[in-house]
Amino acid sequence: MSETFDCVIVGGGPGGLTAAIYAIRAGLKTVIVEKLGVGGQIALSDIIENYPGFPSLSGGELMKHFEEHAVGLGAEIRYTDVTAIVADGDRRIVKTSSGDLAAKAVIVTTGAEPKKLGFAGETEFTGRGVSTCATCDGPFYKKKPVAVIGGGDTAVKEAIYLSKLCSEVHVVHRRDRFRAEKVLQERIGARENVTVHWSHQPVEVLGDDAGVTGLRIKNVDGGAVTDLSVWGVFVFVGIRPNTGFVECEKDGQGFIVTDENMMTSLPGVFAAGDCRVTPLRQVATAVGDAAIAAVKAEEYVSELEGRAYEGAK
Repeated sequence: MSETFDCVIVGGGPGGLTAAIYAIRAGLKTVIVEKLGVGGQIALSDIIENYPGFPSLSGGELMKHFEEHAVGLGAEIRYTDVTAIVADGDRRIVKTSSGDLAAKAVIVTTGAEPKKLGFAGETEFTGRGVSTCATCDGPFYKKKPVAVIGGGDTAVKEAIYLSKLCSEVHVVHRRDRFRAEKVLQERIGARENVTVHWSHQPVEVLGDDAGVTGLRIKNVDGGAVTDLSVWGVFVFVGIRPNTGFVECEKDGQGFIVTDENMMTSLPGVFAAGDCRVTPLRQVATAVGDAAIAAVKAEEYVSELEGRAYEGAK
């Protein structure tokens, strides 16, 4: 028989921990289900300087505060893999590798993962000069040269943003033209401190114990190798949402579509943070989404219980 909860939260990152804080304070019997470890992708960030109230700290430290707050209120965290969410009347069954959990409401906060290219040093220097978030890490490279890898809308937008902070931006793109929309191409073409390396791909991040010192790139046609002297490498080749386990309305990339209340196309199933369709993916926006989702989940549970009470009369 399935264990029953008022609210099951799938994902233990900033959104999941925030949702738990709000849900528990609202009196919902709540459990967080996390596959790997509390904190999510942000826990890997070396320094965060744009979360209100904490001028500078690591992602791990920030998530420790989140976890302590949630656990202090009584949040239960179970480490297991969620494989599906299915309907069972008014309940939702969260299927995991450790057994089924029944819930009146489910909040999905599983985030998204940046796609990797797999070149040498990409993983080793992540958090030490290799980044996938210009908004988060760009300010660390003020008046210093950086490289941007990619040629789509996100890569070009972030390169433009970085060009306002950094002394020089090297854009490395494997094709001979951008895939980004025309207006973005015009804007980046007007930035005097942006150099585009057409038909090139990254080969290796160069660096030492202190961090990144350069990027080795190769021409995809002739094979000529060039070393760029840069302090940071920003990779923008797409992100992949962790949403394969839930069947609901999604966009073409797999991000979950929600309404303004964070409700998905499945009644009683909400989504918050980076896993949903949103114009900005930051800790602050995940927290805001999760607060709304938890409040609306409590209202949904109350309505269910009210209907059950009326039906029992």
